[in-house]
Amino acid sequence: MLATIAIVLFVLWLLGVVAFHVTAFAIHILLIVAVIVLVLHFVRGRSV
Repeated sequence: MLATIAIVLFVLWLLGVVAFHVTAFAIHILLIVAVIVLVLHFVRGRSV
């Protein structure tokens, strides 16, 4: 689940960079959130 969220945020970040020219602040916030979610996913491991 967290990996999916990280991938979605990363794709939104790429779209912001390439297509929509979102402000630099918003792009970096999306990137930071995606990285944090991805790190949390690997730290927690698979806990089903």
